[in-house]
Amino acid sequence: MTECISQMMCEKALHNTKDTNGETSTRRAVLTVGLIFVASLIALFYVYMSFPELEEDEKRHMKLPFHIEDAKNLGKLLERYKDLYYFQVLAGLFVTYIFLQTFAIPGSIFLSILSGFLFRFPIALLLVCTCSAIGATLCYLLSSLLGRRLLYRYFPEKANEWTVTVVKHRDNLLYYMLFLRMTPLLPNWFINLASPVIGVPMMPFTIGTFLGVAPPSIVAIQAGQTLHKLTSSSDAWSWNSIITLCVLALLSLLPVLYKQKLKQKFE
Repeated sequence: MTECISQMMCEKALHNTKDTNGETSTRRAVLTVGLIFVASLIALFYVYMSFPELEEDEKRHMKLPFHIEDAKNLGKLLERYKDLYYFQVLAGLFVTYIFLQTFAIPGSIFLSILSGFLFRFPIALLLVCTCSAIGATLCYLLSSLLGRRLLYRYFPEKANEWTVTVVKHRDNLLYYMLFLRMTPLLPNWFINLASPVIGVPMMPFTIGTFLGVAPPSIVAIQAGQTLHKLTSSSDAWSWNSIITLCVLALLSLLPVLYKQKLKQKFE
C-alpha cells in the first residue's frame, strides 16, 4: 500500500514538472517572439532614419500603406527621391515588406503595387518574390516556435490527425503550396501560420512560396505601373487575370494527378 502511494506521488510530481516545463517553454517562446518584434521595429526605424531629411508636408506620407491613397502618396514621395537615393528606397521597401509578412500584418499588396510603380518589372518581381519568401519563412519559424506548442498542448488529437495527413501527402506538398499561393482560397498569412503547426517542412514551403507568389505578384506589379489611376487594390484584378491565375493553379496540380495515375497503373 505504501509503495502504491509513493508511486502515485512520484507520477503526480513528474506530471507537475512536465506542466511547469511546458509553461516555462511557452513563456520563453512568447518572450522570443516579442524580442524579435522589437528588433524588427528597430530595423524599420533605422531604415527610416537613414532616409534623407523630408519636408514637413512629406513626413505625413512616410507611413505603412493600408489603403490605395496611402500607396499613391507614398509612391509619389519615394519617386522624388528614387534617383538620388535608389538603394535606400529599395532597402526601405525590402525591410518593410519582410516585416509585414513576418508578423502577418496586412498591407503587403500595396507594397507589391508600389514596387511596380517605382522599379523596372524584373527588379520589382524579384523583390516581391524574395521578400514574400523570406517574410513567410520567418513567420513560419515564429509560428513553429509558439503555435505548435499551443496546438499540441490544447488540441493534441487534432494536431496528430493533421500531421498524419501531411505525412501522407509529403511528396506533393510543393505542388499543393504552389496551388494555395496562386489562389485566394486561403489568405497568405493563414498559410504562413498554419504550415509549421500541421507539419509542412520548410523547404517545400519556402520554394513553393517564392514560385507560387510570382503569378499574382505580376498582376499587382503591372497594376502599379498605372498607380495614379487606381481607386482601390481590387482594381488591380480583372477577370482575365483571375482566370489566368486559376488555370496556372490547376496546372500546378497536374504532377500530383500524374503521380496518382502512375501509382494506380502499377499497383
